[in-house]
Amino acid sequence: MKDVRITAVRKVLHQDLVAKYENPIKHACDVHEGQVWLSIGGKCPADFCPEAWKSIREYVEVLACGGGYFFDGWMKNPHSALLSCNDGFRPVSFLLETVE
Repeated sequence: MKDVRITAVRKVLHQDLVAKYENPIKHACDVHEGQVWLSIGGKCPADFCPEAWKSIREYVEVLACGGGYFFDGWMKNPHSALLSCNDGFRPVSFLLETVE
């Protein structure tokens, strides 16, 4: 199996949606842009957000098994994917890349 590097490339805060819909919370997302994790054997890195993992897990597993080429050539690098977590208030976009 291949290792998969997971890089947080963008984090957005939709302040208008927070103000309109979200109840105050004590702990919001603590991921920051540029943060990097390594998935070994298609497994979730120990300190990776469990909710974000739910959004990217299947793609990480495919890449770890040597797959790729998602959606008929969607990515310039066929052994990568750009995906976002499911947080509608502060989504984080993650770049997944196999490590040779």
